[in-house]
Amino acid sequence: MRRTATGMLKIVASERASGRTILRLEGQIMGPWVDEVKIASEAALSAGTLSLDLADVSFVDRRGVELLRSLDRRGVALINPTSFVRELLRAEAQP
Repeated sequence: MRRTATGMLKIVASERASGRTILRLEGQIMGPWVDEVKIASEAALSAGTLSLDLADVSFVDRRGVELLRSLDRRGVALINPTSFVRELLRAEAQP
C-alpha cells in the first residue's frame, strides 16, 4: 500500500535588499513537500542568507521537523512559527 500526502504547501519567495531571501511557507510541511522545502532552501542558501516564515504552516511531519531543525542549525532563521510548530520543534530537541 502506498501512502500519499494529502496536504498542500505553497512556497512564496521574496528577497530583501540585504541579500536575505525569505521563503513564506503556507500549508503543511509533510511527505513530498519536505523535499520541496529542502530544494527551495538550498537554492536560496546558495545565493545568500535565508529566513523561513512559518506563520501559515498548519502541520509538520517528523521529516519536516528534522529538516527545519537542520536548517536552523545552519543559521536559517525560522520566523513567526505558530505555537503548534514551535512546540514540535522544541519537543524534537529534547532527548
